[in-house]
Amino acid sequence: MESLGANPANSSPLTPLGFLERAATVFGDCPSVVYNDTVFTWSQTYRRCLRLASALVSLGISRRDIVSVLLPNVPAMYEMHFGVPMSGAVLNTINTRLDARTVAVLLRHSGSKLVFVDPASLQLIRDALQLLPPGHPAPRVIFVEDPHEKEFPAAPAETLTYEKLLEKGDPEFSWVRPASEWDPMILNYTSGTTSAPKGVVHCHRGIFLVTIDSLVNWEVPPQPTYLWTLPMFHANGWSFPWGMAVVGGTNVCLRRVDAAEVYATIARCKVDHLCGAPVVLNMLANAPEGVRRPLPGKVRILTAGAPPPAAVLDRTEAIGFDVTHGYGLTETAGLVVSCAWKGQWNRLPASERARLKARQGVRTAGMAAVDVIDGETGRGVPRDGSTMGEIVLRGGCIMLGYLNDDKATKAAIRDDGWFYTGDVGVMHPDGYIEIRDRSKDVIISGGENISSVEVESVLYGHPAVNEAAVVARPDEFWGETPCAFVSLKEGATGTVTPADVISWSRERMPRYMVPKTVVFRAELPKTSTGKIQKYVLRNLAKEMGPTRKGASTSSKM
Repeated sequence: MESLGANPANSSPLTPLGFLERAATVFGDCPSVVYNDTVFTWSQTYRRCLRLASALVSLGISRRDIVSVLLPNVPAMYEMHFGVPMSGAVLNTINTRLDARTVAVLLRHSGSKLVFVDPASLQLIRDALQLLPPGHPAPRVIFVEDPHEKEFPAAPAETLTYEKLLEKGDPEFSWVRPASEWDPMILNYTSGTTSAPKGVVHCHRGIFLVTIDSLVNWEVPPQPTYLWTLPMFHANGWSFPWGMAVVGGTNVCLRRVDAAEVYATIARCKVDHLCGAPVVLNMLANAPEGVRRPLPGKVRILTAGAPPPAAVLDRTEAIGFDVTHGYGLTETAGLVVSCAWKGQWNRLPASERARLKARQGVRTAGMAAVDVIDGETGRGVPRDGSTMGEIVLRGGCIMLGYLNDDKATKAAIRDDGWFYTGDVGVMHPDGYIEIRDRSKDVIISGGENISSVEVESVLYGHPAVNEAAVVARPDEFWGETPCAFVSLKEGATGTVTPADVISWSRERMPRYMVPKTVVFRAELPKTSTGKIQKYVLRNLAKEMGPTRKGASTSSKM
């Protein structure tokens, strides 16, 4: 046995890029990407990605160069996920909803050599390039036209556009395979909800593993029709650009996501799978009757990104969607914890099923270990569903580290072999994990730790509440108390007061958890990926000043 081990035949570097070549062979004439009336087959997508890789090399792009992308969910965005790393470069998808200052920071930090830009983001990239430091080489900009959007101006004749670039590429190009499966393939920046954005680097091996793991975990069948409601710039669409190639799925692209467009597209294209943050579920569940359409069949939704309130899950499933809940981070390249469903739970009342489904769950098959640990002792917390600790992870799809940030990398990936997520959770007696908060969002009132997520989950049960976010507000006696920012459903304004919400809450949660302050807002501030910006709300709560002993306050903003 001692002489046996790795050899050239059994140690080819793992990479998800080979999925596309296989898809072209197995599903060659089947639809790969659909966008309005544009339809590509898997053979066409494979050749277009080879052309892209070839053209990038001809422009001087080489191994480990950063190629950035500012695109919505259009066919070119899908092709980037294969074509860019097939050139040997590292793909950096930038959130199209960021401001010019942040985009400039990312371009400078990454050292991006080239950026593909959608017509809607042209002014954004121009402003960002103006903000680069003097002497910093600006990336070359390539315009990605969209013939379906008539309001966008056409590119000047001399401009090198995406389609012109593809014409220069070789459809028989021998793509650049990784020298090692540990070679970097992806650079994603964290959303910066709690701190400055950090550049997360993933390798070919990690992306391969999370892609296969995600397909197994969600039980994705062959040739699904997948609707892109999740931005591909958001953690690379949780690995499903590569995953759809494995199963020969049809990628239905949406430039914009609103309830009417989603329902119409589901009906028109007979969509059966889609992903989205809980804000997307909330949008679909609260859509007016005139917007909703009967579902063409079983439509499965995978949700993650923030703890979904049980009430939102309940309403979404009542419409007819089949919801699966998972958990992951930019640093894990996809979902690595899943609320694996047990058959006996189907016999429970709908509200109890939703409560169980709101838990993050157990490690997926591809993860080595998950735990909730006490920060002081370094040991796992009791399985009592109430003792809080930090969620830690270990497995093959954990990032290589943060780009040019050794300090942050060492703080997150520690010598004890765990990746520290910064998420606070509990371990239930059945071994399922539930997030209670980000570490910065726990409210400490009179020595009691209050989970803002737990309070929010109750508030979402109020019939007039559309969205709710709970943060700490200074308190003269308790130190801090819960402050709830609430947006109301359409038609509810004027029918309910902040005092009504406080009174309603007192009947449904322990007294110390009840928000002392309720603030109505037309809309809650969100990150570009749909997460509520709690740091903005925390600042607003601080500016309101401390509450006084015994006082409950309410207001509109």
